Amino acid sequence: MQDESSLKNSISDKDISYIVSESGVQRTTVANLIELFDASMTVPFISRYRKEKIQSADEVVVQKIKDFCDYISELNSRKKTILTTISEQGSLTDELRSKIESVYSKNELEDLYLPYKPKRRTKASMAKEKGLLDLSQDILRPDIQGEPKHMSLKYVKEKKLELTPEEALEGAGHILAEQFSENSEVRKKARDFLRENGVVIVTAAEGWADKRSKFEKYYNFTEKIKFIPSHRYLAIARGEREKVLKTSITSVKDSYCSELSTLLYDCSHPRRMFLDKMLEDSLKRLIVPSIELDIRLELKKTSDVEAVEIFSKNLESLLLSPPAGHMKVMAVDPGYRTGCKTAIIDELGNLAEDFVFFSVGSEKALADSSKKILKCIEKHSIQAIVIGNGTASRETEILVKKTVEGKDIIVTVISEAGASVYSASKAGREEFPDKDLTVRGAISIGRRFQDPLSELVKIDPKAIGVGQYQHDVNQTLLKNKLDSVVVSVVNRVGVDLNIASCHLLKYVSGIGETLAKNIVDHRKNLGAFNSRKDLMNVRMYGERAFQQSAGFLRIKGRDEPLDATGIHPESYFIVNQISDDLKKPLSDLIANIELLSKINPEKYTTESFGLPTVLDIFTELKNPGRDPREDFQMFLFNEGVADISEVRTDMILDGVVTNVTNFGVFVDIGVHIDGLVHISELSNSFVTKPEEFISVGKKVKVKVVSVDEELKRINLSMKALEKKSDKKKKKKKKSMAESVEQLKKIWGSR
Repeated sequence: MQDESSLKNSISDKDISYIVSESGVQRTTVANLIELFDASMTVPFISRYRKEKIQSADEVVVQKIKDFCDYISELNSRKKTILTTISEQGSLTDELRSKIESVYSKNELEDLYLPYKPKRRTKASMAKEKGLLDLSQDILRPDIQGEPKHMSLKYVKEKKLELTPEEALEGAGHILAEQFSENSEVRKKARDFLRENGVVIVTAAEGWADKRSKFEKYYNFTEKIKFIPSHRYLAIARGEREKVLKTSITSVKDSYCSELSTLLYDCSHPRRMFLDKMLEDSLKRLIVPSIELDIRLELKKTSDVEAVEIFSKNLESLLLSPPAGHMKVMAVDPGYRTGCKTAIIDELGNLAEDFVFFSVGSEKALADSSKKILKCIEKHSIQAIVIGNGTASRETEILVKKTVEGKDIIVTVISEAGASVYSASKAGREEFPDKDLTVRGAISIGRRFQDPLSELVKIDPKAIGVGQYQHDVNQTLLKNKLDSVVVSVVNRVGVDLNIASCHLLKYVSGIGETLAKNIVDHRKNLGAFNSRKDLMNVRMYGERAFQQSAGFLRIKGRDEPLDATGIHPESYFIVNQISDDLKKPLSDLIANIELLSKINPEKYTTESFGLPTVLDIFTELKNPGRDPREDFQMFLFNEGVADISEVRTDMILDGVVTNVTNFGVFVDIGVHIDGLVHISELSNSFVTKPEEFISVGKKVKVKVVSVDEELKRINLSMKALEKKSDKKKKKKKKSMAESVEQLKKIWGSR
């Protein structure tokens, strides 16, 4: 029996039609995805191992449909509550039910509910208590003749009310004003008008007009609501919170009143002038303030979504940073007063030794530091020295380079963003309870060099520092999105089951925190896993977890060579069939591109596993355990430029992209203040979205445009260095999906 809370039960055919129209995804795909979600299958598993069911839709599409399903489930739950409430009031008509069931906007749903929503005491409710409801409705009826004053006088006399005619008319007006404000069509039209024509007006708050600040460009600023970008609105909102800026939104124009009135009464109404005044009062006092609040919330929500999307793309780029690989590393967390905390990390990321040296001081002190470094290099056969890019990093870099000059040792500077968070975290304390915070930070820097993904997953994504206004956006939205990015990247790269930490394992599809700990405990107690099948011996690890996770877990150098690939165990029989048909052992198939290219994949399709899955199997066989990350590149900053005071206009500097926003990119040039390459300075070609042009972690050359030491701002340019030959855009590499489609056509024509 289907669970009542399942998506299949909570999402109707009409809801599916809405998702199809809004997403552009085929109806069959949407319906199949809902079934797969109901079966507790994860986004990475579905997009990787159930391509036949979803017409090879990628992970982005699968996640989009999941988001739509979650939104509609929440909306339908709210609709159910509203329908029950109105029904209990005895006010639910078939027409109202139809309207509520058909709406897909939360604002419009609440507009429909507004007349029936329990209210606080208002001018209208007090007027109703005085018996003025009938008078207000008589005034609204076009078939009744008479001036409002005469009708009020007559009504007071007939009802024997202890009110003057003027008081009665005022009360009736309040009732009408509230009635107009609760009309869903009026609210929708007013909201649409404000969205289209409203203007955000920003000024300096009291006492700030003559002061410099990071918000100074908004001291006298206006922009239409429909044009304001997310980063600008978030900046303005932050300035308002910090009481540097004042913000307002223009209201609906008076001339718009006549357009709204046609939704409420006819232009030939005998009391139109009075009703127009009540509508104006309703707009000014009730409708516009409420809608302006809605618009502000919409602006904030839209800005949050865009900012979170940019943050997620930056995080994805950072998590996919090239790993240097398993090598012996000397990792340095530089510092002035307390010295440079240094950790020696072996090939597997274990701490071998730690010590302190000084990169500033007397000649004797520096000489002693060099001796320490050289002694340690020899003792541990160090292959690379990695320096965090924090305080004193440039002085440390100079000393280290001079010390190892002539030796075959990599020296590089990497971002230490988040290392301090790890060092103070529960994970850091559990791993190294007896070590100082700064030593833990150095260990994190070294491990990040070896494998950024394995180390960065231990840090709260928000603390990594690649976001835009990350502390200002909706934190639940941010957390959910960033967690999904980590899950996506971890499963895309794959995880070595025998060395992965529980911090990494918990992001693998179908595992989670509890199973991750159980896997690590099992490994500690019984030794390394020999095959994926051994996972079934882990406590609480069932068939569902195995189905969702096995394909993303790698076991290298053991009995089953396919366990080191991304081929799912459920598909091993296909590979064995290929091996049998060719009369060759499995070892001869793996990485044998020439042999595999001669085989027709269509021959091995089955009812359950179609061409997309078989093509994926062939891809994995050709490139077993392929890491999608790029190769590691060494990087060093320019010598002689270590502080903003040393930065000069027109300098050409090497840098690393640390953050991508929708207004430009930030670049670390080694002076502890990131410079900004505005979107207009990225390229001689037009750039609409910086994230499509460049990503976090890219090594770039930049030209200094301007320096403001007071506000600590450095403006940079990349287009100033762009060669004419670079203006022609290189053709993008074909995506895996395109390759699959091409192969389908090739084999389909044979």
